[in-house]
Amino acid sequence: MQSQGETPSSVADKTADAHRNAPRQTMCSASSSSTGYEPQLASPLTHPNGASIFPSLSTSEQEAMSREALSQAQEAIVADNFDEQVVHDESDAGYSSDGFSSGSTSAESSVRDYLYENGRRYHRFREGTYNFPNDDVEQEREDMKHAMVRLLCSQKLHFAPIGQHPQQVLDMGTGTGIWAIEMGDQFPSAHVLGVDLSPIQPDWLPPNVRFLVDDVESTWLYPRNHFDYIHSRHTVMAVRDWRRLFRQAYEHLKPGGWIELQEIHHKPRSARPDGNMPENHAVARFWARVNEGLTALGIDLDRAAGGFLAQSMGDEGLVNVTERVFHVPIGTWPKNKVLKTVGLYWRTILLDGLQAIALGPLTRGLGWSRDEVELFLMDVRRAYHDNGALMYMPLHIVYAQKPEH
Repeated sequence: MQSQGETPSSVADKTADAHRNAPRQTMCSASSSSTGYEPQLASPLTHPNGASIFPSLSTSEQEAMSREALSQAQEAIVADNFDEQVVHDESDAGYSSDGFSSGSTSAESSVRDYLYENGRRYHRFREGTYNFPNDDVEQEREDMKHAMVRLLCSQKLHFAPIGQHPQQVLDMGTGTGIWAIEMGDQFPSAHVLGVDLSPIQPDWLPPNVRFLVDDVESTWLYPRNHFDYIHSRHTVMAVRDWRRLFRQAYEHLKPGGWIELQEIHHKPRSARPDGNMPENHAVARFWARVNEGLTALGIDLDRAAGGFLAQSMGDEGLVNVTERVFHVPIGTWPKNKVLKTVGLYWRTILLDGLQAIALGPLTRGLGWSRDEVELFLMDVRRAYHDNGALMYMPLHIVYAQKPEH
């Protein structure tokens, strides 16, 4: 159980540490090739270290709660009783850091030449392409984002119906490599390649996983008609030319292969009837400024929403385009315990990442000073604890297939 004295930051530290030391878990694999495919749920629901989140509940009870969470996230999340809920409630789920790591062979070391700016560390390769840090603090936050999405999606790594034996898998913007490593564990016969601007992945890897420093927006040098599955998550803050990206993905997918994106639309909304956040709410103002800064740098956060990704995939010749939208709660306001825990994770991730998210867009894009950024963040930190606003962000999962013929 989480102690009363724990803060969101301490939860983040324990979650990130637990993930690094966790035994690798085998996820549910796909078994259908139809576009209506629904992966099986993985039970029990676990924290990053493999410990059960709800040890007092049976497997069937956890499965039912997880199904309810997925259904609510896709339709309408039921809020908890605010007469009884404390604004700074930190959820009744427990956190544990027990576990152990597993690995097989060491990855080749890469030259690490980094840029330091405003007290944070950034990538040097294709400098300025990605406007967010890659230091240890940010890596812990990225791993926690992975844990959050897994919990929301009943521990599924993918939604596209890729079958039980994909052979060539590409992870674009792999970050710490956590998704690629788990994918390699789940599909031991597959060859998984993770690509990123930063060489921040671990040195010890499963034998079927490797990483490459590269820019996916550059011309691809991989073989054509090569990949069974191309995956990307949380890259809406980096990609500038989505249509070119989909064009290259189409060329390098095998006939019948799949591409899948999992992107959060970073525009907070409210689960209240009108669905809109007040423009003067500090969290809404924060993301409006970040979007403004990124727009000045050639990046549009709104590309994650409005059907743009699905439409662009179809325009480049991909078929069986499917888009699913899940609401990711911010805070512990949901009644469902799975969604309450997801909301705790996501709020912690956003709070711990305030500086990392703001510095690049606001200093590089809008010309703010670091002091101006820090002053701006003070109200935002408090506002994220506003459970009464029923805040959430939409997660858009979009997948499509290259025609078989």
